[in-house]
Amino acid sequence: LDLTCRSTPCFAKFSEMEEMVNMEAEINEVQPLLLSVTICSTLQFYFIGKKCEILQDMNRHLEAILKEKRDLRKRLIKHRCQESLPIEAAYHKSIVQLLAEAVTFIEKLESHLQSVRSIPQIPHMMSNMDTTLSKTEGLMIELQELTEQILKWEELQKEVYSN
Repeated sequence: LDLTCRSTPCFAKFSEMEEMVNMEAEINEVQPLLLSVTICSTLQFYFIGKKCEILQDMNRHLEAILKEKRDLRKRLIKHRCQESLPIEAAYHKSIVQLLAEAVTFIEKLESHLQSVRSIPQIPHMMSNMDTTLSKTEGLMIELQELTEQILKWEELQKEVYSN
C-alpha cells in the first residue's frame, strides 16, 4: 500500500500554494516594521545632520573668540611705552588726580547707570506718589472728622455727668 500510495500532483500544488500564501503574509507583516525603521533612521540621520551643523557653527564661533583672545593677549603683552605720549613732570600731579577721579567714577558708575535706567520709570512712580498723597489726604480728613466727633462726644459725656 505504501508503494502504491503516491502523492497526487494536485495536492502538492495545493501545499506549495499554501506555503506561498503564508510567506506573503509574513512579508506583509514585516514590511510596515521595515518601513517604520527606515523612516526612523532617516529622521535620525536628518536630526544628527542638523546637530552637526549647529556644532560646526558653534565651533567656528569659538575659534573666532580664541583668535580674538590671542590677538588681545598679544596686544596686552606688547609694551606701550614707546607709543604713549610723554608727560611733562609739571603735569604728573594732575594726571595722578585725574586717575584717582577716574577710579572713583568707575566705582560709582553702576549706581549712576542704575539712576539713568530708572528715568523711564519716573512717570509711573510719580503717579503712584500722587495716588498715595491723595489717599493720605483722604485719611487726614477722616481723622479730623473723627477727632471732632470724639471731642463732641466727650463734651456731651461731661454734660451728662454734670447733670
